[in-house]
Amino acid sequence: MSNKPQQAPIKRKPDCVTEVRMGNMILTVNGYFKQDATETAADKMARAIAAEAATGALRMKDAS
Repeated sequence: MSNKPQQAPIKRKPDCVTEVRMGNMILTVNGYFKQDATETAADKMARAIAAEAATGALRMKDAS
């Protein structure tokens, strides 16, 4: 175990805030992104779509 004193986390505004209403309750979810991230949100979404397409989870509905 280390005896180093822990620093208090730096307070910052959340990067995204989502509110969801469930009955008479409102749930608030705060999201934080890594400050030194190199991958963009678009990169992550493209990777998620590619993974879904590879597994067959992504299906197109019949247009007729």
